[in-house]
Amino acid sequence: MQDDLPKGFKAGAAAAGFKAPNRDDLGLIVSDRPAALAGMFTQNAFKAAPVLVCQEILARYGTARAVLANSGQANACTGQEGLANCRATQAMVAGLTGLKVEDILPLSTGVVGAHLKMDLWLEAVPALVRSLGSRDAEGFTRAFMTTDAFPKFSSRELQMDGGVVRLTVMAKGAGMICPNMATMLCVALTDADVQREPWQAMFHRAVEQTFNRVSVDGDTSTNDTILGLANGASGVAVRSPADLARLEEALTAILGTVSHMLVMDGEGASKVIHITVTGAASDADAARVARSVGHSQLVKTAIYGGDANWGRIVTAVGYSGASFDPAQVGLTLCGVERFRQGRPVNDDKEDILAERLKAKDIPVEISLGDGPGSYAFQASDLGHEYVSLNSDYRS
Repeated sequence: MQDDLPKGFKAGAAAAGFKAPNRDDLGLIVSDRPAALAGMFTQNAFKAAPVLVCQEILARYGTARAVLANSGQANACTGQEGLANCRATQAMVAGLTGLKVEDILPLSTGVVGAHLKMDLWLEAVPALVRSLGSRDAEGFTRAFMTTDAFPKFSSRELQMDGGVVRLTVMAKGAGMICPNMATMLCVALTDADVQREPWQAMFHRAVEQTFNRVSVDGDTSTNDTILGLANGASGVAVRSPADLARLEEALTAILGTVSHMLVMDGEGASKVIHITVTGAASDADAARVARSVGHSQLVKTAIYGGDANWGRIVTAVGYSGASFDPAQVGLTLCGVERFRQGRPVNDDKEDILAERLKAKDIPVEISLGDGPGSYAFQASDLGHEYVSLNSDYRS
């Protein structure tokens, strides 16, 4: 199957009833051996209990063997009781699997401030452990979905000098997505034998190029976590510069595929805005402009409504905080140049633009001058359904 996990990993899922009956909301992945661990986490000051535990495991041990994920309760802003409950769930799984507590990486998603429902955990964990054995990525992914319209996962194989290795990535997220060092929740697995330091380094670079360049609504969650486990079960050692480069290229590509799914599935979204900024004084200035445009509610609603209101885009460029000469700025929307050297052009192309704005993918190309800086960013549009979903989230 295309969604098979890499060698040495098995998965399971169970319905605990955290939010709705008869729906898997608890998932577990176990490696048959210790895996080199990489991770990146939310920059929100209110880090959820599972984030703090994962950070501790990464810093103290650098390896792990399992990922335990739940939906229904974020276990964020829950103080010492939340930390104690998080560790208690690790102990429940450890007691039935023979794993050490520090082998188990917890992930939680749901309403901020909601404590874990420990009575339901006690009932569900035995069934969760009994379910282990599948290599199905979709089943685990569905267990930590919240408002997601579809499960987000992808797998691929790549040829190394010593043989074939496999990568699988599973993620959840449709709202509260504006990552700063991570995304909502994501697990990347590989059976490549790669050492911890190069694994973390390539993981960091790959996340920066993918998950850190997407936005749905400009919010950064308390629980944002992306984990990478490399267990070496393929027997293929990735050591040479060429093999390391191949693995990083494949990791970046698959993370790019899955991060794009998050934007496609933005709550109430109908389109993906592909923002490209060139000619900036620096990459940092290009990023400021791209993010300013991608976060603008006026831009997002115009794109949703098919309104070729280029003035909203230029305005967002202007308040981005980037350094540039307004007389050098240019804008091309859906392949039609609308702003050149600080002035509007092609006013007679509105009908063409109106037709092109019906597409699902909307390219926005911004030039700030002739500087070396550039940046690419993806954002969703903003429609009525976003308000409906988020005004009714806790019911």
